[in-house]
Amino acid sequence: MDNSGLWRGALYGITAASIWGSMYVVSDLVLLVVPPFCLLTLRIVLGLAVLLPLSWRQGHSLPSGRSLRRLLGVGIVGLGVSLGSQFLGTDLSTAVNGALVTSASPAFVVLFAVLLLRERLTVQRLSAIVLASAGVLVILDPAAADFASNTFAGDVFLAVAAVSWGLYSVLVRRVSLHQSTPTLMVTVVALLGGLLVSIPVSLLEMAQRPVGAITFEIALGILYLGIVSTAFALLLWNRAFSLAPATVASLFFFAQPLAGAILAALFLGQRMTETLWLGGVLIAFGVLLSLFRTGDDAAKPPAAT
Repeated sequence: MDNSGLWRGALYGITAASIWGSMYVVSDLVLLVVPPFCLLTLRIVLGLAVLLPLSWRQGHSLPSGRSLRRLLGVGIVGLGVSLGSQFLGTDLSTAVNGALVTSASPAFVVLFAVLLLRERLTVQRLSAIVLASAGVLVILDPAAADFASNTFAGDVFLAVAAVSWGLYSVLVRRVSLHQSTPTLMVTVVALLGGLLVSIPVSLLEMAQRPVGAITFEIALGILYLGIVSTAFALLLWNRAFSLAPATVASLFFFAQPLAGAILAALFLGQRMTETLWLGGVLIAFGVLLSLFRTGDDAAKPPAAT
């Protein structure tokens, strides 16, 4: 394996997950005014408004036939089912529950990587996952979660989001290995696949829960979610999985709760506790452990990134 590509993949994946770590506060604010699937549709449309012209400028064209259907299916799983479930779960549950439940996504990435990609789960990678998972649990404190009956529906949607995001990430890896479609176009078509779910559901949703007043702050939040958290972060995440084995790239997701905790300390005045430092160190060691001595991977590099 090309170690430079692996480290670039780590940079892309950690950056994307760190951006998503800042997303929960923004989502909570915007969801007070915009229903979940309506917000998802706006987010996807804004992402396409950024990435589609960029793809055309680079001379990319839409794939056709089976390749197009496969990529649309990947988008339905990741953008339609997973992000839609995440927004519904965030709307119906709590921020702590959301962070804790969705932090299980890397475990499902590993599961699907073993089942679908036949990647080897070495002792080193398993140790890295255990270390990083322990760090997340230290930071999030499961005791603070409230899985009461009034949040049950939201927690179920969050669990669906975690499972389907794991599947989506592995499918992106598989497409990168077996198709010559550039990652930018993979991301564009995935966004189009997400619209196939979000548009009809948002129309039904708005009949029962219309959009509220769009203030300047709400508009900024929507722009942030669409341009930064979708267009930029999703492209980086997909590139990370095109460059690194899924069992390694899964650990990059653990930057999300760490970044969220650090940003809360910096901008919301929360104290940098000993548990935050300890959790951060465990996550860092886990990610670093996964990046070293991985030259025995059998997976071939992707045709295009």
